[in-house]
Amino acid sequence: MGVGLGCSPCRRAHSRARVLPLPWIRHSNYCGAQAMSKLTATFGVEHRSRAQLPPKTDQWWSGVLGVAQFGLDLAPLDLANVPIAAVPLGPFGDFDALYEVWRADGSMQVGTLGRVHYRFNAHLLFGCISIPERSQGDAPGNPLKANTLAAYRQIFSTLEVTGYRQLVRVWNYVSDITQPAIDGERYWLFNNARYESFVASHRPAVEAAPAASALGTPHGSPLVIYFLANRTAAQMLENPRQVSAYRYPTRYGPRSPTFSRAALLCEGGGTLMISGTASIVGHETVHSGDAAAQTRESLANIGILTDGANRRLVPHRFALERLTYKVYLRDAADLPTVEQVMRGVIGSEASVAYMRADICRRDLLVEIEAVGSGASLVH
Repeated sequence: MGVGLGCSPCRRAHSRARVLPLPWIRHSNYCGAQAMSKLTATFGVEHRSRAQLPPKTDQWWSGVLGVAQFGLDLAPLDLANVPIAAVPLGPFGDFDALYEVWRADGSMQVGTLGRVHYRFNAHLLFGCISIPERSQGDAPGNPLKANTLAAYRQIFSTLEVTGYRQLVRVWNYVSDITQPAIDGERYWLFNNARYESFVASHRPAVEAAPAASALGTPHGSPLVIYFLANRTAAQMLENPRQVSAYRYPTRYGPRSPTFSRAALLCEGGGTLMISGTASIVGHETVHSGDAAAQTRESLANIGILTDGANRRLVPHRFALERLTYKVYLRDAADLPTVEQVMRGVIGSEASVAYMRADICRRDLLVEIEAVGSGASLVH
């Protein structure tokens, strides 16, 4: 097992890092001026095509924590020291792949634990894991629960070994996410296994759960999860116009999803990571069948979260037009409509990547996630 942590005393020191409970911050300014003055790290995300990526020998890669590669039938990038999450979703546009590049400054170390590949600097860790659909199973033809349990067990083991115990943001990509399964549908099965994993690892499964998203990939695709973790506390945010996902009634499955609506970090001058967000008010889907209205409603929910973050972060401020977005569409035919709404609300300069994916409710046509950073990266 290569953990990249040096000697055994270093590993023991990392493993003693604390996970702070929910009442971390009781004042309104989460990253106040004094805390901000101590932070030197820049941190953020950018979207690039394959042609826009530097050669693997370029020094540019030394500042990359990890990459999520979106495309169908593509071999992952050949980068020995950078973890690559290969997500089998096709982006829209004139290129066959999209690269979501997470960059940070400072020296990096790399390691593996089981199937988890990870890289970290002094503040943050990026990791990813991929498990083939039929690598193991708890029932004939339905290995999703066992694979989810195995994936999260290895993720949590990685966090314990490295000392980056604060799981901040998780991206889950599940094949056939709304298809029938034992006692319901595959998303329900995934939610049950995810919840069990958090409980077994003594981690918050309701308040203080990480920000997250779960999207559907084509039949037979591997379970792909990538994640960001931190040594210190993040503040998890909820949307007052929505029921917290971990409080959903059982009509959406016997086990509610394990995630918060957003996570706010001090790193990078203040970084806001917004979970997959859809046209949901309370706990119910609104504007069923109307992609334009669902897009506007999703952006309204994102706006509530940016407002909440702004009340906690000094001196930086987040705005819809300055976020970096990924937009998932159930139907490719809705792309022109959704693009028009996005431009009308956030302007034409914002960074937006579009791709086709199955969304966890059949009546949802659009899901949007976003990242905002209070500091600019040095390229």
